[in-house]
Amino acid sequence: MTLYDRFGRPVTNLRISLTQDCNYACFFCHREGQHFNARLELTPAEIERLVRIASRLGIKKVKLTGGEPTVRRDIIEIVRRIKPYLRDLSMTTNGSRLKELARPLAEAGLDRVNVSLHSLRPEVYRKITGADMLDTVLEGIDEAVRHLSPVKLNMTVMKGLNDGEIWDMVDFAARTGAILQLIELEAPREFTETRFFKKYFYPLKPVERKLEEMAVEIRERRMHRRRKYFVPTDYGIAEVEVVRAMHNTVFCANCTRLRVTSNGKFKTCLLRKNDLIDFATALRNGASDAELVEIFKKAVLMRQPYWS
Repeated sequence: MTLYDRFGRPVTNLRISLTQDCNYACFFCHREGQHFNARLELTPAEIERLVRIASRLGIKKVKLTGGEPTVRRDIIEIVRRIKPYLRDLSMTTNGSRLKELARPLAEAGLDRVNVSLHSLRPEVYRKITGADMLDTVLEGIDEAVRHLSPVKLNMTVMKGLNDGEIWDMVDFAARTGAILQLIELEAPREFTETRFFKKYFYPLKPVERKLEEMAVEIRERRMHRRRKYFVPTDYGIAEVEVVRAMHNTVFCANCTRLRVTSNGKFKTCLLRKNDLIDFATALRNGASDAELVEIFKKAVLMRQPYWS
């Protein structure tokens, strides 16, 4: 069984925010669209039940996010509980705890990881994240590459901050064996004309043209219709993706994900507001699986492309 929204798009993966807590303070963070206080987090048992029901509805891929998911002391338990229901389990992290957690997470069932790495320069890294942990993160990436596959590096490119490091990051990806994702700064429609956005937005279309010229091979990802460029460097071939989210009608037309907030609500889109559907209250009040399935269906039917 697979759920489809009103636009004929299947929902095949969940993006579950485990917490709003984070040990970093990245000034551009979109907080997974969670612009509200949420102190009451889902428990491991509640997350397991959610994923078990979702798997019956054709959802076999889950990405764990935050905040920073590794600040939860029960992160290993969560991964171990939900992996049996899934074909693919991944996580987005700032990498600050990967040095110690990469192997235990892999042993618990985590398949792959995305690490936010916005700079290789300590002073720039500190300015972006508010944390003086670059060396620790780089060691964590090395450890992740040993135990998880693939490891993706998420670099949000910002004008005047790290736009001069793109090709250094391409070399770094080739050297470590990770995949590099270059990401444009993301914002809802109403924020694209703000002073903040104009100050930091760096268009990646010219970079993508350069990658196309350099690539020895180009593949297109099926889900997002996003291209992967295989680029020669002094350290071997680097695998690079470009995430240009602004006004991306193709991305929206092929979106297959449903989001879950850390306090137990379905969220239909990162950029939308007023699109939350509470399921945690029903779950905690003894709702049956059938009743929770109906809440799932309601959330799926609310989905609509943001850029259309």
